[in-house]
Amino acid sequence: MKKDPKFTAEKIIESLGGKENINTIMHCATRLRVTLKDEGKIVKESILELPGVAGYFEKSGQHQIILGTGFVNKVCAEANKLCGFTNSEDNNKIEKNKPVSAKDKFQELTRTISDIFIPIIPILLATGILMGINGLLINGLKMELPTQAATIISVLTDTAYTFIPVLVTWSACKKFGGSPIIGIVLGLMLVSPLLPNKWDVVNGIVEPLNLSIAGINVQITGYQSSVIPAVFLGWFCAKLETKLHEVIPDIVDMLLVPFLTVSISLLLGLLLVGPVLSFVEKSLTNSILWMLTLPFGIGGIVYGGAIQLLCSVGMHHTVTPIIVSIFTETGLDYINPMGTAAIAGQLGAGLAIVMLQKDKQKRANMIPALIPALFGISEPVMYGITFPRIKPFLIGCIGGAAGGGFAAIIGLAAQGTGASMIPGALLYFNGGLIKYLLVMVISIGVAYIGTYITMKGKE
Repeated sequence: MKKDPKFTAEKIIESLGGKENINTIMHCATRLRVTLKDEGKIVKESILELPGVAGYFEKSGQHQIILGTGFVNKVCAEANKLCGFTNSEDNNKIEKNKPVSAKDKFQELTRTISDIFIPIIPILLATGILMGINGLLINGLKMELPTQAATIISVLTDTAYTFIPVLVTWSACKKFGGSPIIGIVLGLMLVSPLLPNKWDVVNGIVEPLNLSIAGINVQITGYQSSVIPAVFLGWFCAKLETKLHEVIPDIVDMLLVPFLTVSISLLLGLLLVGPVLSFVEKSLTNSILWMLTLPFGIGGIVYGGAIQLLCSVGMHHTVTPIIVSIFTETGLDYINPMGTAAIAGQLGAGLAIVMLQKDKQKRANMIPALIPALFGISEPVMYGITFPRIKPFLIGCIGGAAGGGFAAIIGLAAQGTGASMIPGALLYFNGGLIKYLLVMVISIGVAYIGTYITMKGKE
């Protein structure tokens, strides 16, 4: 049966208790993420029977329905139409009024970070693939590009990471109910060419802007490639804008609210919060880099083995700011091969389950869940095959730990970021391609063999 996004959206809404029972509808790469007013109205069995649905689980108050890449976007759009949500700001305004218990505070924080970075990830992935293609042309095919072509390629590969504060302040401001355009302008001001470039200051090419305030010297630079300060300022300007709308008379609201929001937020960012959070960001980056240098590949074993555990509870996007910071700080992505190992481990475990499956129809239904993992998306194989069986999921994590440990021992790193598994191979044409393929083989092999032995006769 051909998958119909409108039909699937209608049935999902019906199974969740109707549109009156739905607070918010969002999506990530593969999952529809829904929050409800009354959890008791959901009919889980009806959801799992729908065409195109690969799995369902609930975490942190979100009902997450696995639909796969591409299809999830279409279903989300149809569901929002059916529920009368005209844009994501509507969702945010509804969501922020929902009470959160004390025990859910940490889970709410991780979900918030995830919601901020999910809209940004596709462009980071696209940039990563462009970096890989550039590496293939120059290092793989040994092409000498004309200066003009090299400049255009640099625009394609460098822009997103240089101006990532703009993307982050936009997404954070939107998430917290502020005006996205104010977030964009604030982000642009943080990377204004009128400010000394952050990297030029680091490399000693230019001096920072020195400002004396009450006898205290404050050094000001741009915030090119900074992530954590941009997250905070996106949150701050959204909250400030909301509060100003409440206290400023309507007759001057349009004039004063944007002026005060941008002015106060930017001054706070440049003079106080930015320098402090930049120090915190650099400290976190250095700590992760130190962990990856621990002997016997300990850092890689921990990351490769644990990241899918975080993914299973929706917390994996919390590491995205650190990955971006490491790449912008060093020009290398040391996390990439370890993340690839984790996905390859789940693929190996899932492949073993498919090979052990005696029922031909069940096997045919499982195979589509394996394919996204080849392109760096593990949710379908994890939620559809390994996680419900527990042991294969854990063995998949062991496979990820094995591959991640190997990557850490040999010091493997990507010359770009964003892509993993097969597309990620493009990032290693400048060196390390064979080692990268070995990481995948080790992870898939360990997980496949372990799962096959453990689950033989049980499928």
